[in-house]
Amino acid sequence: MALPVYATTGQKIGYYSFLTYCGLIFFFLIAPIFIILPLSFSASPFFEFTREFMHFESEAWSLRWYKQMVGISSIGDTTVVSNKWMLGTRNSFIIGIIATLLATALGTVAALGLSRPHMPFKPVLMAILISPMIVPLIITAAGMFFFYSKVGLTHTYLGLILAHTALGTPFVVITVTATLTGFDTNLIRASQSLGANTIKTFFKIIMPLILPGVISGGLFAFITSFDEVVIVMFVGSVEQITIPKQMWAGLRQETSPVILCMATCLVALSIALLTTVEMLRRRSERLRGIKQR
Repeated sequence: MALPVYATTGQKIGYYSFLTYCGLIFFFLIAPIFIILPLSFSASPFFEFTREFMHFESEAWSLRWYKQMVGISSIGDTTVVSNKWMLGTRNSFIIGIIATLLATALGTVAALGLSRPHMPFKPVLMAILISPMIVPLIITAAGMFFFYSKVGLTHTYLGLILAHTALGTPFVVITVTATLTGFDTNLIRASQSLGANTIKTFFKIIMPLILPGVISGGLFAFITSFDEVVIVMFVGSVEQITIPKQMWAGLRQETSPVILCMATCLVALSIALLTTVEMLRRRSERLRGIKQR
């Protein structure tokens, strides 16, 4: 939104008020990151900006908490190895990757089916598929707990993976459906008229065009799984530690700057994934011939 050349006083006031409002919102959203990042390198066991820390004195800055995060800590002259955070990281990646693969496959197939012009009950099916995004997560977690109790999936990694798959599938459905908007179905007819079967048509014609949407949806599904804590608390066991669950337990049981270190790593991971999503979105627009205005 640009200010007109011959703007009135009211337009100028509205314009600069809007910019100030947006700046305050941006600062409110970004300020916690600028607090977490430097505190993760503090040598103090407390969440505070000490005088020595603010003056960049060497003894006030340390990688102590990052060493604890990877499982190395010192008590006196003894080195203690604890793999609690690394165990949570491993579990989060394993559950997240498997759930992402399943959600990507299911969501892509569902989006292709919903994109058919004569698909019956399309609004109802779409509402059901995206319901995990709409229904409050605590209700979904409670429902999964009672259902899993009946079928014996509580306290199992299979139950966690299936639950995270259900949470991630809507993101894939939405992104792939958006990618299929404006898709020229004549390409499919041309491929079939030249003798290509359904599988070859999918991998040679459809998949290259929807690939940015598929990857974007998969990344959103992975972020959702990696950041999920409520489902793990309901259907997971005490031994099934993930990063969000360990951070939650750390805040309740022992307030340690290690949490800030893990939060910094998660912020860096989220920035990298969202940057990839944006690059894929622009590539998808170029493939479809849509110019950014």
